[in-house]
Amino acid sequence: MKIFVMGVGRMGAWLVEEFCHDYEVAAYDIDSRRMKYLFNAQRFTSLEEVKKFDPDLVINAVNLQHTIKAFEDVLPYVREDCILSDITTVKFEVQRFYKKVRRRFVSTHPMFGPTFANIRDLRDENAIIIKESDEEGKKFFRNFYGSLNLNIYEYSFKEHDEITSYSLGTPFASSLVFAACMKKQDAPGTTFKKHLAIARGLLSEDDYLIAEVLFNPHTLKQIERINSQLSYLTHIIRARDYDEMKRFLDRLRENICDIPRKS
Repeated sequence: MKIFVMGVGRMGAWLVEEFCHDYEVAAYDIDSRRMKYLFNAQRFTSLEEVKKFDPDLVINAVNLQHTIKAFEDVLPYVREDCILSDITTVKFEVQRFYKKVRRRFVSTHPMFGPTFANIRDLRDENAIIIKESDEEGKKFFRNFYGSLNLNIYEYSFKEHDEITSYSLGTPFASSLVFAACMKKQDAPGTTFKKHLAIARGLLSEDDYLIAEVLFNPHTLKQIERINSQLSYLTHIIRARDYDEMKRFLDRLRENICDIPRKS
């Protein structure tokens, strides 16, 4: 199989590294300096070179803001039965694109990133494969993600965006609020330092990606739930109600994997 990877950022470079030992791989990025350290892969300087390479699978790993444009730019250089693939965090726009072009596609979402995950050991990480994808494409990514010991789930486009509004939108919003309330700490505690590291990692991500996760139509409901719980917690604190605080904390422990109640 011939695989062409567009976009050699953190995820794109990781994909090239993973695929280059078992497949014939080529890569392209508008910033050619990003390809300097790629090995065992062809490095293209223009999309015109894709036509001669004739890939079986095109993986679009450019940032979310330019995903559709990148697909549109490469389409003239790939054959009709070439499988198009994306790894986008929010699927609404790519779903519309696939419906419009009527090409074979496989849409997946590795639910981790080089910012936080240990890409040498992904056994506790997850990946989503979109149900509507081409069967051959789904089989390829099931085998690939399975070889990394990832937990693999299949969801529809709609289900995916509903799930990520919770699994990404909620922690994104929480980290942004934490960062918004930051002030310099000379002697921070362990919990503070861990939260700070997460917030810094998030804010090192692409602005458009963060915005699109939060602009996901389903995310607003999660933000409203956060506001509701913060208001409730504020009420408990203001009243210094120890009994209600205990009930609140017990409910939270039940929410997160049944941590035993404290007496």
